[in-house]
Amino acid sequence: MTTKNKLLTLLIVSSGAAASIAAINQGIKISSTSKNILHIPESLCYNWHLGNIHYTKTGTGAPVLLVHDLTAASSSYEWHRLVPELAKNHTVYTIDLLGCGRSEKPNMTYTNYLYVELISDFIKNIIGHRTDVIATGASTPLVIMACSQNADLFNRLLFVNPDSLLSCSQVPTKHSKILKCVLDMPLIGTLLYHINMRRPLLSERISRDYYCNPYSVKIADIDAYQEAAHLGASPKSIYSSITCNYVKCNIVRALKKIDNSIYLVGGGAIPEMEDVMEEYKIYNAAIESAILPEAKHLPQLENPADLCQIINTFFANF
Repeated sequence: MTTKNKLLTLLIVSSGAAASIAAINQGIKISSTSKNILHIPESLCYNWHLGNIHYTKTGTGAPVLLVHDLTAASSSYEWHRLVPELAKNHTVYTIDLLGCGRSEKPNMTYTNYLYVELISDFIKNIIGHRTDVIATGASTPLVIMACSQNADLFNRLLFVNPDSLLSCSQVPTKHSKILKCVLDMPLIGTLLYHINMRRPLLSERISRDYYCNPYSVKIADIDAYQEAAHLGASPKSIYSSITCNYVKCNIVRALKKIDNSIYLVGGGAIPEMEDVMEEYKIYNAAIESAILPEAKHLPQLENPADLCQIINTFFANF
């Protein structure tokens, strides 16, 4: 076979492989979003300058903003069992952060400062009042940074299983920047994303990390997280930014600066969570905390009544 023929054969094989990968990616996307679990008729839209942000508004009373955890499969779905009870005494807002859930997912690099701006703009332009904020996990540093920069927008803060201060302070390295370039590739990067977000792995993570009792996990929970991970134009973009530490930021200075009432709630089944909360108190002695004994990362899904009792007690005391 001549060199010309070899090159032609290689080109044909490569084109066929690319077409196959594209077809696989499209098939995974369609199958993962076909159940339309996250559709909410009363969902509203905030036309933010970097993309449309979907949110909900329920109840009457002092405003409370619920901010979901920051992963590629996260959305405001994590709050849906808590909202009805909180809405009895509060105007409850839930938000799908940019790149998550039903909000727009532009192909871009997501950073801590992008979300700080989004949260502040949402309170300022949509809620319009000083607001209590409840956030989960990796969204904790986003709210802390936003509060330190725009204190007049925030009232009381409650964080569910906050990230450790060490985790918050990680920054992109040379290796993570190379990895991000790979993950951002149109075909291969998308395929790698779909492999990591395939249903069995997602189900395992939810059962292992989010719930204390894995038998409490509902099929609808897995469906919702799988759908959230595949909706939108470029769901892998937030994944690559999170994986490569572009959304991280050292929050120690901000934590020292803010004087808002802060309450931390930790899952008792999470190793080292009490140590994490004590570390926060080192830099802000006014912080209070509580442990939910039979809970892991998302008590709002597994133990909504117990978490709601803590929230109502905290809010009633201030």
